[in-house]
Amino acid sequence: MTIDELRELFLSAPEAASTRVLAAVLGVVVVALVLWLVRTRRLREEFTPIWVIGAAGLAVLSLSFSVLRILTAAIGAWTPSATIFFLGLSFLGIVCLAYAVRLSQMVIEHKNLAQEVALLRAELDRRVPPADGEQG
Repeated sequence: MTIDELRELFLSAPEAASTRVLAAVLGVVVVALVLWLVRTRRLREEFTPIWVIGAAGLAVLSLSFSVLRILTAAIGAWTPSATIFFLGLSFLGIVCLAYAVRLSQMVIEHKNLAQEVALLRAELDRRVPPADGEQG
């Protein structure tokens, strides 16, 4: 048996229903969790679309098995579950990159704010000398 025949055998094999159900349930749970976190103000609204789209995509792919098989063949994976894991890892990589960009922006803002406070403190110290006994 050649490697191509073996791959076709994997692609044509039926996927376990439990895998599909688990992925669909996980997608619905993540959407519900994201909405609950937004409602309780633990997650800001700006991050909601990323997580809802990712979870909805997982649910759709697990329920639409023919689309998942086409995608599996297109990316060269051997099994549909491997495709779901690959897409999940890709999604997490994109989320990590988005958070790294956001963190970099916040570090710059933090540095600018610290410099501004230092300048304001120096200006205040210049205008109002410290009282006797105070250290400034």
